[in-house]
Amino acid sequence: MIDTEHLTRKFGALTAVEDVTLHIDEGEVFGFLGPNGSGKTTTVRMLSCLISKTSGRAWIGDYEVGNSVDSQKIRRMIGLLPENVGLYGNLSAYQNLDFSGRLYKTPKEQRSERIEYFLKMLGLWDKKDQPAGTFSKGMRQKLAIARALIHDPQVLFLDEPTANLDPEAAKMVRDFILELKKEKRTIFLTTHFLAEAQRICDKVGILKTKLVAVGTLEELRQSLWKKKSVFQLEKVNDAIIKAVEKIGPGNIEVVENKLIIEISDPEKENPLIVDAITDVGGRVQFVSELSPTLEDVYLKLIRS
Repeated sequence: MIDTEHLTRKFGALTAVEDVTLHIDEGEVFGFLGPNGSGKTTTVRMLSCLISKTSGRAWIGDYEVGNSVDSQKIRRMIGLLPENVGLYGNLSAYQNLDFSGRLYKTPKEQRSERIEYFLKMLGLWDKKDQPAGTFSKGMRQKLAIARALIHDPQVLFLDEPTANLDPEAAKMVRDFILELKKEKRTIFLTTHFLAEAQRICDKVGILKTKLVAVGTLEELRQSLWKKKSVFQLEKVNDAIIKAVEKIGPGNIEVVENKLIIEISDPEKENPLIVDAITDVGGRVQFVSELSPTLEDVYLKLIRS
C-alpha cells in the first residue's frame, strides 16, 4: 500500500530525509520512530503530497507521489493528522467536520452519520456546537483526528496522534486506533511514545535521517539480542552452576537467586536445564523469557 525507494528530501544544504526505502502492507499499522529532527514529519509531508521530494520515488497504492495527476488522487484517498492541527477556531466542532467532508464531496447523509459517529466515539458530541477555538489542546487533537477520517480514507497518516493529551484521552485515542485497525485501514503514525507503538503497531521503522531499521518488534529483538531464559530458584549455589555449565548453554549470569542464560532453542534447552538443576537438589520456582522492550531496541539502534 505504501512504498518508497531511496526517498530523499533536502532543504538547501540540510538533508532532512536520506535514502529511505520501505514497504507497508495494506491494513498494517506502521510506527515511525525517531528523535526530534530525525525526518519523521518531513517523510509524512512528502507521502501526503504536501511537499515535494528531492529524489527517489514513492507510491500510495497504485499512485505515484510527485506525479501531478496521481497526487490529486492520493490526497483524496488519504487522511492526515498534521503536526499542527490547523482547525477553524470560529467554527464549531460540527462545522469543522462538515466543512472538511464537503471539501471531499462526501454525501450529506453519510457526512452527518460520520460526524456524529466520530464525535461520540471521541467524547466530543456534547461539545459539537462549541467553537473549536475554545477547545483545549487535547480536544482540538481529537477533533483533528475525526477530521482526518471524515471522508473514509483508505490510508491514514497520524503525526503524533496522542501529543498534548492527558493519560485518559491518550488511551481513548489509542483504543480508537485499535478499532480502526480492525477495519483493515493502513495507518502510518509517528510517535515518541514507545510503549504506545509497542501496543498498536504491526511493524516499526526507526529513522535518524536515514532508516536505521525496520521490522516487527520480534524481528528487531532477534537482530540485536540472543534469546535468554530466566530461571528463578529457591537458592543458587556452586553445584547448580556447575551442573548447568556441563550442559553447555551460552553465557550464564547470576542475579540474586536467578540464573539468566543465553539459549538457542528454549523449548529444547529449558527442560534440560531444569533437570540439571533438580538433579543436584535445586528447586526451580518458575522459568520466564527475558524479552527486551521496544524502548531497549530503540535506544540500542539510535545510539549505535
